[in-house]
Amino acid sequence: MTAPYSLFNQEDYDFQKGEVILIDKPLEWTSFDVVNKLRYQIKIKKIGHAGTLDPLASGLLILCTGKMTKQIEQFQAQEKEYEGTFVLGKTTPSIDLETDFDSETSIENVTEEAIEGVRQQFIGEIKQVPPMYSAVKVGGERLYKKARKGKEVAIKEREVTIATFELSRIALPEIDFRIVCSKGTYIRSIVRDFGKALHVGAYLSRLRRTRNGNFHVKDAYQIQDFVSLIKQDTDTP
Repeated sequence: MTAPYSLFNQEDYDFQKGEVILIDKPLEWTSFDVVNKLRYQIKIKKIGHAGTLDPLASGLLILCTGKMTKQIEQFQAQEKEYEGTFVLGKTTPSIDLETDFDSETSIENVTEEAIEGVRQQFIGEIKQVPPMYSAVKVGGERLYKKARKGKEVAIKEREVTIATFELSRIALPEIDFRIVCSKGTYIRSIVRDFGKALHVGAYLSRLRRTRNGNFHVKDAYQIQDFVSLIKQDTDTP
């Protein structure tokens, strides 16, 4: 188990006073699942997370307890880094594998030159529309709830900054990438718009948050390791 670089001090921790805990969120867990696990398994009353990860994404989740929950907005505002894979030629309503495929297009005419040209369009300040399957609130209701009810709503564009967008592997239809971006960036929106620009569509097949500000996933605990560590400590006479 890796000892994380965070404000959590294994030797002298106080969840009520406030700690920052780094967790490597597992696939298929919601960010709220992680919060609930710690709240009930190790009796942390005041706890929240600094930035939602989709259930089908893994990686760094910053948790704050006690008085450190006042720092959540500060952590959310920091630059994020992601790595993952998207697939050209197919689409889903959720832009990932949460929903079934709804279109398929031949990619036989897609070239690496065309892919590189599109990549360059997504560097710097760009405008994007959040995915319909997202936690953004419109009219007091989460968009994903509206989507599951079959409702269609107008979603406002937002401006985000993409500092780095690298394509580390092109093995069509798959493309591996690394993105460094500002707060509020939706990687699924980038994938959706990338596929549209190539006129073939695309969906996200893998996503992992590797960094949030100065915090790195390599320094994070696996959720069960952290629970076992704290339980072992509290059970020690």
